[in-house]
Amino acid sequence: MKLNNKIKSILGISLILSASACESFLDVNTNPNSPGDAPISGLMTNSTFETSLNVFRSGSAVSNYVQYLASPNPDSGSDTMEPLNFSGTWFSLYNVMTDLNEMNIKAEEAGSLHYLGAGQVLMALNLGMTVDLFGDVPFSESFNFTTVTPKYDDDQVLYGNVISLLDQGIANLRATSQVSIGADDFIYGGDIPTWIKFAHTLKARYLIHSKGGSGFSAAEVLAATAAGFTSNADNAEVVFFEQRFNPWAQIAINNEALLLGGWISEQFVEALDGTSYPVVDPRLPLMIGTTDAGEFVGTENGAGRGNAPEQGARSTLIEDQFYTRTVSPLLISTFSELKFIEAEAAFATDKARAYQAYLRGIEAHMDLLEVETAAKAAYLAAPSVAVGASALTMDLIFKEKWVAMFLHPETWNDARRFDYAYKDFSPPANLNPNLSGSLIRRLAYPDSEISRNGANVPTVTLLDRIWWNQ
Repeated sequence: MKLNNKIKSILGISLILSASACESFLDVNTNPNSPGDAPISGLMTNSTFETSLNVFRSGSAVSNYVQYLASPNPDSGSDTMEPLNFSGTWFSLYNVMTDLNEMNIKAEEAGSLHYLGAGQVLMALNLGMTVDLFGDVPFSESFNFTTVTPKYDDDQVLYGNVISLLDQGIANLRATSQVSIGADDFIYGGDIPTWIKFAHTLKARYLIHSKGGSGFSAAEVLAATAAGFTSNADNAEVVFFEQRFNPWAQIAINNEALLLGGWISEQFVEALDGTSYPVVDPRLPLMIGTTDAGEFVGTENGAGRGNAPEQGARSTLIEDQFYTRTVSPLLISTFSELKFIEAEAAFATDKARAYQAYLRGIEAHMDLLEVETAAKAAYLAAPSVAVGASALTMDLIFKEKWVAMFLHPETWNDARRFDYAYKDFSPPANLNPNLSGSLIRRLAYPDSEISRNGANVPTVTLLDRIWWNQ
């Protein structure tokens, strides 16, 4: 079930609750981020809406690292992998988790198990995104407000919490609830069976991260994929509306007004235009814009615009495409992603299943973009795509997933797990010299945490790896 304009009437609740962000923890007895006595319905509205924005915020933070986007200015820290300050993203993630903690307490007390289950799923997602970006983070002491300097929990232990929260969420969503979710749910409008599929899909996502490590079970991943999404109709997304633009659309609008953003990486263009691979991808003109000359020309990460300084000389995000309509959905989790997870998990033991999942993942993304039937069939039949089960490689699975997950933060997890081994993937020009030629593996802890909770902030470098990336 997808939402329509009925969510507009409760947008005001979301906007009021989203004002809870605050960077001051000066009084241990007063929690400036507490939602207070906010109603459970309002907490649900805010949490679903702001979770989608957290996916955007995280995706925006890492989009240059995976070379979807590039800065038009040379030596930009986002391109060259400098230790940037993501205090805003950190606070947005924790503000949502604070609301979810309060909502889950209220839901459990009231016997509203569907609210509790959805809250646990969303908590798992926001916690998982936080760990994937930063590694060890505060959690166990974050919501009791007895300290303003919470300890940092081990990232692998927190991943156990993520899986546990998803399992608890599934159980509670399956249970009988005193009150169920409705239009206050911006993702599914209270469709509980699809919430359950969403939880299984997220479980598959977080389980696949540890592939290659001790305790990993491909069978467990495949069981989660079997219980997850079955079509694009199940996709977890928040649809935007005229009063609040999709943030990627806003970037495209800003770029048109010469507030530069959303410039496309040369790597992405050349992966789809026939340069790096022998087939031209019909999705390219549906995802990004051309230059004023009608060509697709990317920007080299780290080098900037070079000899083409004029606006219109490079490809950018432009208005009114799938990702950049003002009312476009923000994709949280998709059927296409799930099929690529299935392909990866099945690869070692069932090449036929992996190959069919790989093809279905491509097709599902093309269907989202509304690629014409003939163009879709031609691409899927191209010899470099339709390689057959026996010739399928991890390179192809990761490449096609990289295309299908355009602008999504999950791609950075894939890139690190894949050791940035995409075909023709080049380190950015003017790479941060402190990386010694290697590529970034985590975000730096935000300045706000170092100033407020510095005694507990772990000492790490940008090359220290998240537990699943050892």
